[in-house]
Amino acid sequence: MLDYALLSALAAVVRTGSFERAAEVLHVTSSAISQRIKLLEERIGTVLVVRGQPCLATEAGQRLCQHVEQVSLLESSLRRSLPGLAPDRRPVTLRIAVNADSLATWFVPAMAATEGFLFDLVVDDQDHSAEWLRRGDVVAAVTSHGKPIQGCDCFALGFLSYLATASPAYVERWLPGGLTRETAALAPCLVFNRKDQLQALWLRRALGVDVRPPAHWLPSSQAFVDAALAGLGWGMNVGTTVEDHIRAGRLVALAPSEPLDVPLFWQQSRIVGPLLSDVNRAVLTTARAMLSPMRT
Repeated sequence: MLDYALLSALAAVVRTGSFERAAEVLHVTSSAISQRIKLLEERIGTVLVVRGQPCLATEAGQRLCQHVEQVSLLESSLRRSLPGLAPDRRPVTLRIAVNADSLATWFVPAMAATEGFLFDLVVDDQDHSAEWLRRGDVVAAVTSHGKPIQGCDCFALGFLSYLATASPAYVERWLPGGLTRETAALAPCLVFNRKDQLQALWLRRALGVDVRPPAHWLPSSQAFVDAALAGLGWGMNVGTTVEDHIRAGRLVALAPSEPLDVPLFWQQSRIVGPLLSDVNRAVLTTARAMLSPMRT
């Protein structure tokens, strides 16, 4: 039988990154946290926490943390659905995977439209965020995958529309005769990280061939816009984040200027569906108000 007092100490250490902060969260001493982790490791028979700054869970420790978080969510869901149980006034922590551009544009307003929750966000590319849900590491994800993951409900959110943009000075220097296979192979572009394929996809659509331009690696949505304004390179920016700059002439859309639409879906674990009803409502309402609508 698992000892949930010990598991709670482990989860607190991993979540806060230190024994001291975990002790503050659980209102005990640091030595008590240390003793609980030691006892749990002895019972499980393996190391669960790599001590450091911050403390990190081993693979076994991560599995136990995942278990205790799921149990906590299920208990919170039961308390909400069964009036005979005393309500837990502590906020529930929801671990959610979301892509960086959604976080930078519409997801924070969705978070603000809910109450009684704390959010632990995992940022990953929309083509990969569903993997966190498949592994059980999160309870919900904003993803480009429209096929429901096993055990999950899936809802269409809308399109994030991207425009290939650059500064006028950049275009004059690197693309004076327009975008061709030859100029695209020399003109620096902006890439978010190794998972980001938007620039390559847009070039393939625009030119009909695969081109590998030199790239700046900038893992920040705001830095993408700033770098384009500074003339460092061209990149696929969310249309709503650059429309004012385009109107003011600080940025231009590269030809062909049609947007590249990326579909987004909200997938959430069915087992904690009642607990997430308010979050689902906020996410769907906010996304459908701020994203381009899905076209049939």
